[in-house]
Amino acid sequence: MSQPYTLKKSLGQHFLHDENMCRKIVSQLTHTEGTQLLEIGPGGGAITKYLIELPGVDYKAIEIDTEKVEYLKKTYPVLQDKIIEKDILKADVPFEGQFSIIGNFPYNISSPILFKVLDWEPQVDEVIGMFQKEVAQRVACKEGSKTYGILSVLMQAFFDVEYLFDVHENCFTPPPKVKSGVIRLKNTRNPHQIDNKRKFINLVKAAFNQRRKTLRNALKGTLPPQALTDKIFDKRAEQLSVADFVSLHKQFQP
Repeated sequence: MSQPYTLKKSLGQHFLHDENMCRKIVSQLTHTEGTQLLEIGPGGGAITKYLIELPGVDYKAIEIDTEKVEYLKKTYPVLQDKIIEKDILKADVPFEGQFSIIGNFPYNISSPILFKVLDWEPQVDEVIGMFQKEVAQRVACKEGSKTYGILSVLMQAFFDVEYLFDVHENCFTPPPKVKSGVIRLKNTRNPHQIDNKRKFINLVKAAFNQRRKTLRNALKGTLPPQALTDKIFDKRAEQLSVADFVSLHKQFQP
């Protein structure tokens, strides 16, 4: 059956057509009466049609593709005033108060979307997101792994991350050339009491931007020279836990 809309490669569009998988993703969401929910990139409405049926949920979506917005509004009249037609990376926070996020995120901007989640973190209770499997695993993995990196540390500093399940390529039209995975992020309410998120992000980015070097070399321009005498700076970024990074931030970035 032909689609009533076009797929845009420039937007990284691969649409989920497996209804069992759509329902499985939606079923991961924690929701109660009054939950505010944002879907990022609803596309052709694969999971949207299930989300708008959830009882007591205040639903909104952000979609940049005008053709998909028109299709969704025509197909699901309840969405008339529920879709924000905007680039998610330039969007303002969509709700007052706490909200959750769900989405089959465009793989070409998945890392920037996670940084957007980090910006909105004080208001975000939970994220159920499908990513390229490699990105999903990176967000969830622990120190000592080659895939452990900037996103691992930053997301785990503020969220409990759980890798939920794989999604087979054949669940999509067209099938992507990469594997996919779904993760859950649950807000842990800043357990490390990081009070300057921007400085913390800069520290973690600097540490991993030269991940083959010791921290002493990688952080030369980020921390004062006298700080770099500590033995911990003999290590590489991937050897440090989230708590280690928090400790460096609090000790050397007052």
